[in-house]
Amino acid sequence: MPLLEPRPSSLRPRGIGGPAPDRLPGHRAGGTPEPLRGELTGLLGTEKVLWKVSDLVRYASDASPYRFVPQVVVIAEDLDDVSAVLSYARGRGREVVFRAAGTSLNGQAQGEDILVDVRRHWTGVEALDGGRRARIRPGTTVLRANAALARHGRVLGPDPASALACTLGGVVANNASGMTAGTTRNSYRTLSSLTFILPGGTVVDTADPLADEELARAEPALCRGLMEIKREIEADPALAARIRAKYEIKNTTGYRLDAYLDGTTPVEILRGLMVGSEGTLGFISEVVFDTLPLDREVCSALLFFPSLTAAAAAVPRFNAAGARAVELMDGNTLRASVSVDGVPADWADLPGPTTALLVEFRAPDRAGLAACERRAAEALAGLDLVAPVPSVTNAFTGDPRTVNGYWKARKAFVTAVGGARARGTTLITEDFAVPPARLAEACEALLALQAEHGFDAAVAGHAAHGNLHFLLAFDAADPGDVARYGAFMEAFCRLTVERFDGSLKAEHSTGRNMAPFLELEWGPGATALMWRTKQLVDPGGVLAPRIVLDRDPQAHLRGLKTIPQVEAVADPCIECGFCEPTCPSEDLTTTPRQRIVLRREMTRQQPGSPVLDGLLASYGYDAVDTCAGDSTCSLDCPVGIDTGALMKDLRHRRHGPREEAAARLAAERFGTVETAARLAVAVAHRVSGLGGYRLLESATGAARRIVRPDLVPRWLPQLPPAAPRRRPATRRVGAAAVYYPACVNRVFGGPPDPSGPSLPEAVVALSRRAGKPVWIPRDVHGTCCATIWHSKGYDAGNRVMANRIVEAAWGWTAGGRLPLVVDASSCTLGIAREVVPYLTPENRSLHEELRVVDSVVWAAEELLPHLEVRRTVASAVLHPTCSMRHLGDEAQLREVAEACAEEVVVPDDAGCCAFAGDRGLLHPELTASATAHEAAEVTARPYDAHLSANRMCEVGMDRATGRSYRSVLLELERATRP
Repeated sequence: MPLLEPRPSSLRPRGIGGPAPDRLPGHRAGGTPEPLRGELTGLLGTEKVLWKVSDLVRYASDASPYRFVPQVVVIAEDLDDVSAVLSYARGRGREVVFRAAGTSLNGQAQGEDILVDVRRHWTGVEALDGGRRARIRPGTTVLRANAALARHGRVLGPDPASALACTLGGVVANNASGMTAGTTRNSYRTLSSLTFILPGGTVVDTADPLADEELARAEPALCRGLMEIKREIEADPALAARIRAKYEIKNTTGYRLDAYLDGTTPVEILRGLMVGSEGTLGFISEVVFDTLPLDREVCSALLFFPSLTAAAAAVPRFNAAGARAVELMDGNTLRASVSVDGVPADWADLPGPTTALLVEFRAPDRAGLAACERRAAEALAGLDLVAPVPSVTNAFTGDPRTVNGYWKARKAFVTAVGGARARGTTLITEDFAVPPARLAEACEALLALQAEHGFDAAVAGHAAHGNLHFLLAFDAADPGDVARYGAFMEAFCRLTVERFDGSLKAEHSTGRNMAPFLELEWGPGATALMWRTKQLVDPGGVLAPRIVLDRDPQAHLRGLKTIPQVEAVADPCIECGFCEPTCPSEDLTTTPRQRIVLRREMTRQQPGSPVLDGLLASYGYDAVDTCAGDSTCSLDCPVGIDTGALMKDLRHRRHGPREEAAARLAAERFGTVETAARLAVAVAHRVSGLGGYRLLESATGAARRIVRPDLVPRWLPQLPPAAPRRRPATRRVGAAAVYYPACVNRVFGGPPDPSGPSLPEAVVALSRRAGKPVWIPRDVHGTCCATIWHSKGYDAGNRVMANRIVEAAWGWTAGGRLPLVVDASSCTLGIAREVVPYLTPENRSLHEELRVVDSVVWAAEELLPHLEVRRTVASAVLHPTCSMRHLGDEAQLREVAEACAEEVVVPDDAGCCAFAGDRGLLHPELTASATAHEAAEVTARPYDAHLSANRMCEVGMDRATGRSYRSVLLELERATRP
């Protein structure tokens, strides 16, 4: 063990008070039992089998209110792996559940035996026929697929609110639809073909002309059985009519029985049945969608009504006017949405019954938009609208920022309301549909039922399609509260079916939640056909046996997860998974959601529990060390949960007094540290240049083993040489801004370019060239943005440097009269925002007067208008840094790049590189994993320039791509050089 390895117990949650009734029992502490672990490892290889107790726990939770801990998790890389797992399960009588993003709301992505991750290695999108079709792998998010299609002016039909995180495999398996899909643009209606593997191992590509012939040879009994059910349905006109009627409104309850009416062959029937089958009939390995035109012209309005029923009553007139979307948000939803960035704060003061409709019209061109605007105005006339708070306008607009704000509030429904629930309560998301003409009546009945059972639910949904969602919060650890929820569900299901002939699940699929009520909606005859279908396709019951179909009338109350209170920053988490696609460690160790899930399980355990010990033993590396700390998770979390900040706090908890004191001393004497660091880089670079790279690698490797890998950086050949000892000459008199070269750019130089300037030289030259000279203070040496200490959780050192830099900047800028231009985006973020909590009250007042400007923003807004571009390159690829996302500076990065290159590309898979200062030196595997998809995209074609705005991020991308990245300001200096 390294000398300074911290004790795992330092990470124990402070609120442990177990044992909780739903804790993982002690006999599971060893993880996957034998012979299961050994047999799967022998079959697939060690890297594809996750067996530690921490692995099993982190995969046990998803966005649903359920929690089931698998026996083992398999990371499938290809169809051979899936086939091998299915064959193994058939032979051993085991069960298999597939999981991709884990954003499903009804427990359909959870299993109690073998859980197969089909997200990590299953991404990719290919536009076909000029974008009119798209071939997509199941682990690809809707957002990523639409990004690829947008350049062709096309879009997918399904548009769920979770598009940021949900994957296409899950969208098809659940027949998820969303805001505008309705019954005509959903997966069932827009799928061209799909490829899937049946439980018996047969692979079917429905686009293959010989698919039926091959299926008949491989699975003759299945083919006969499917055609027999088809004949039975067609021979019963009443049943056939009933099936057709059920799909006139949105419906994802049970299997898609109209597949038997729409398909003429076994393959065609299976193609329909797979949609909405929730992984119970097979694994979908590839889909081909027919795409739709991306109508870019938009006019939208958020219209406020005095009550839920009043808003629902107005829906038909907007449907008749041709609105693409009519979304409803009740008062509880609107008030909870104030936690979402950009939502007006005065929504918190909206009267209780206030309800809003988000109405949107879309058109392909300006002429079409003008027609939409006329119809919108006609529909608006005479409505009884209210404006209870100043921000309400009740007017249609095409302003992108305003429209995006409306949709951000609407899409945050589940997470914003969930985040505002009482701490420690479990969230249930219900989803039902009624004929749109009866929506107002259904709203009134729903409100009465909620009141009868003591719930004050939040309601929102796709009002245009008669599809509403509502959220209930209750204490799953309280049997009385569970019984109250159970009684409500029984009454709600009967109300929906018996009074409105509605769908118990409109788009979230049956899952575990609605399986006991399947027969209530469909009746015994149709339900029996669904059971027969499952028996035909999966006679061994291998796939997800308690999902969709379950004869237990209490199945929806089994496995409800409790939500123990942990750290306050994490308590609002509803485990939705929206944070995961942006997380740099997603494919290496854990995600923000999983980090919180693991802490909640620790809290369920009692002190000394073997499960707790096992979780703590893994948590240091899996959660704390391999968190990049970039906090982009907080940007994608609709309620802004900053798991990166939590991990920094846990790093702080692991520090002993001596370690904190050493860090403080380093801050106090940072001038000496900076000089030593620059000298060490210079010497190491000289040694490396003389062929001593392996010596440096061995020396740092040995030190890492002896001291601690999270403290001693590893030497990488991509590290740049030392920065020039002297900074460019500048004058304070006449300066338009104070230029602060970040310490990283005072220690490390730029990419090898004997004829080019250093970054400080480039910034000075550009500013002088544009007539806005900058001044570099003589005493910048020994100062820092404090990110070095902040990122590692060294609070004492952080306070020292945070206050030093603010006091210095106050003096340099003459009390904030001049802007402070910073040449590294992470340092800009550090000085502008991250230092604030660590300042003294006096220095906080000084900080409020400072204007901290990133050098890229300075170049775009102040310099570029006064510069003459004399030469450009043909193409440039950008790496926007995570700090730029926080600062909102990505547009300026692109603007500067577009001045330097004829073509500028931001990869669709661009994300945080996870180099995070020195984290890429401490854990190079983190950066390798975080950049893999972006690097593949970058190296797929040549570019003339590879540009970014942070030196260590550039080093990380150098290592990932084998290409040389440099600051966009160096390229701008070259482009405008006389």
